[in-house]
Amino acid sequence: MDAAALAEKWREVVDNPYLRDFPFKLELNEDGKVEFAMSPASNRHSHWRFRIGVMLERALGGEALVECSILTGKGVKVADVVWCSPAFLARHGYETPYPKAPELCIEVASPSNTSDELAKKTRLYLEAGAVEAWIVCGDGIMEVYGPEGRRTQSLFGIAVAPLEL
Repeated sequence: MDAAALAEKWREVVDNPYLRDFPFKLELNEDGKVEFAMSPASNRHSHWRFRIGVMLERALGGEALVECSILTGKGVKVADVVWCSPAFLARHGYETPYPKAPELCIEVASPSNTSDELAKKTRLYLEAGAVEAWIVCGDGIMEVYGPEGRRTQSLFGIAVAPLEL
């Protein structure tokens, strides 16, 4: 399915009244088929998403969004948290799904996530234009990735230290 058709299919999913009240994320694969993206989120997962968004807005300005839909080479994926610069927002607003990944895309690991699944999503965000993709593990350890692979430092000047509850 081409990008325009996937974006249109995603808008249909978002507008479908039968899918609105699901207690978990939905994504589209590259064939336009709906996939369940995760088990229902724990309160710890919710806490990390909120705290990361606040941290990013304080440190970088711009705007953090949670559960952000992004058109990737393998369908529409939903990042737990993204950070958008003012320039990104001026260009794309709140288009659904974003045709290009925001500068920073973050996955907060759930107990049901596999490392392969998280690695695949970070690669897809980077291929879709993200400058960086992070994985936040259950213990608050942050892994930072760029197109070249794992980084020891974030290009955004944010310390890669374990997050605290």
